[in-house]
Amino acid sequence: MRIFFKHAVQFFTIGVALECGMMWAQQAKAPAEDLSPAPSAPSTSVKADVPAAKHADVLPDETYIVGIEDELQISVWKELELSGPVVVRPDGIITMPLLNDIAVVGMTTKQIQDVLTEKLKPFVTEPQVTVIVRNIRSRKVYLVGQIARAGAFQLNGTKTVLQMIVEAGGVGQFAKADHIYILRTTGGRQERLNFSYKRALKGTDPKADFPLLAGDIIVVP
Repeated sequence: MRIFFKHAVQFFTIGVALECGMMWAQQAKAPAEDLSPAPSAPSTSVKADVPAAKHADVLPDETYIVGIEDELQISVWKELELSGPVVVRPDGIITMPLLNDIAVVGMTTKQIQDVLTEKLKPFVTEPQVTVIVRNIRSRKVYLVGQIARAGAFQLNGTKTVLQMIVEAGGVGQFAKADHIYILRTTGGRQERLNFSYKRALKGTDPKADFPLLAGDIIVVP
């Protein structure tokens, strides 16, 4: 009986070994699993076609001085009835609920925020005010004389004298193109800057054309 049991154990051990060997051989023949990282999905981000410089020309920064006809967006946190767009009137004042008339011309958006915050404290608990410029309308230059379209023109961003003249339709047929000048007031004093239309058109002299400032008057005799 003991001999029979001993042979049975040996046969069982050999059978298990043979079965394990066959399984190992099948696994060895199987192709190795591809552990390389999956290809990343193509980026779906969209880049704006407008250069950053263009936005910089249009949007005012924190140093921008608010002027007449500028459109402001005033937001008071959790106070929808006190929020919304306002336009600076010709007298330099805006009107808001509860506060009525507030003078803002000559101030930055940060200064306006501070003023509104203080004035709202009697009505709102810890008011949080944000002021941004939605539309710049106060920056203007003026063209007079022998020009196709005389009048006031918006100066949103940077424009040169030549660019503004072209925007106004160009000089008139009898204009003295080489005697154009710009009247500019700085520090309470007015100065006269000469401009040669023909030299600027040639583009050979980089100093012939120059940027305009708000309030400049282009005179075309």
